[in-house]
Amino acid sequence: MSNPGVLPDHAIRALLERGAIRAAPGVAAAQIQPASLDLRLGAQAWRVRASFLAGRGRSVAERIEEFGMHRIDLAEGAVLEKGCVYVVPLAESLALPQGVSALANAKSSTGRLDLLTRTITDGGTEFDRIPEGYTGPLYAEVCPRSFSVLVRSGQRLNQIRFRAGEARLSDADLRDLHARMALVDGRPVISEGLGFSVDLRPGRGTLVGYRAKPHTGVVDLDRIGHYPARDFWEEVHSEDGRIILDPGAFYILVSREAVTIPPDHAAEMAPYLAMVGEFRVHYAGFFDPGFGHAEAGGSGSRGVLEVRCHEAPFVLEHGQIVGRLVYERMSARPERLYGAGIASNYQGQGLKLAKQFR
Repeated sequence: MSNPGVLPDHAIRALLERGAIRAAPGVAAAQIQPASLDLRLGAQAWRVRASFLAGRGRSVAERIEEFGMHRIDLAEGAVLEKGCVYVVPLAESLALPQGVSALANAKSSTGRLDLLTRTITDGGTEFDRIPEGYTGPLYAEVCPRSFSVLVRSGQRLNQIRFRAGEARLSDADLRDLHARMALVDGRPVISEGLGFSVDLRPGRGTLVGYRAKPHTGVVDLDRIGHYPARDFWEEVHSEDGRIILDPGAFYILVSREAVTIPPDHAAEMAPYLAMVGEFRVHYAGFFDPGFGHAEAGGSGSRGVLEVRCHEAPFVLEHGQIVGRLVYERMSARPERLYGAGIASNYQGQGLKLAKQFR
């Protein structure tokens, strides 16, 4: 790996050919994204008593023995119940070379379903972070927060991004990049990444977001554009540029800014400082090269915000900074960009629910 940065699609294929990524069945071409690899659920899952990390010197299999309640067959499909925690072995495993690390994250539609999905590894002391040289299996911890979901083996709930060396841009690098190519419409707020704010004054109408209903039916993840949004979501309206977040409720909102990811960069959405309020923004957040970029058919795309309020009701106001995009260099430009000839559900997006809803 000659250049430091996030590995693009052709470098991921090279890792597959070298046996650094292993899979049974073999990886399909559709799993390889411009800067990440989609991971697939295996044939079975375990309902467990609680979320856990394996911990140094421990395997996930040992922890399943300790905390497992029962095994579930996913081959024909099974319902994962809201509020329960499941561990699913993934079809992919790793034998990373020295110098290459990885970071996993939930896919966009997974986050928009409030389907908490995190990757755990043998010996792991952090969720989603996989150190260089790791050799072993991968597991998904899945906890449906708002809706029970019907899942099957082979479905892709999370994704993994590979890095060689240091990839993250400093604030100075980010300012230079914005000066060369506008990353956001308007004046950028740059502090440990590119800040973005919430849009509560839409150009038309008063609809600013959606709040998940507390009692709904099951969502079959394979049914695209199938479910009427009104059966699962309440519309959130604002006439004065503010809303009050209810503790424990899950919201889909949208950023005020339209953002761009240049073809030779990638980004990840990260929460803003905790002291701005008792809420969390973002549960899924890889932004691929070309997101919102003219070369890939975009003209800036707004970020969808997955918001959960915690301890107390909280007033959220139009233009309030709620999160940040952390930009990273690609080690090389990918062969394909987000939205350019591939199935990219959210290029040019505004306020938008997960792809299962209509």
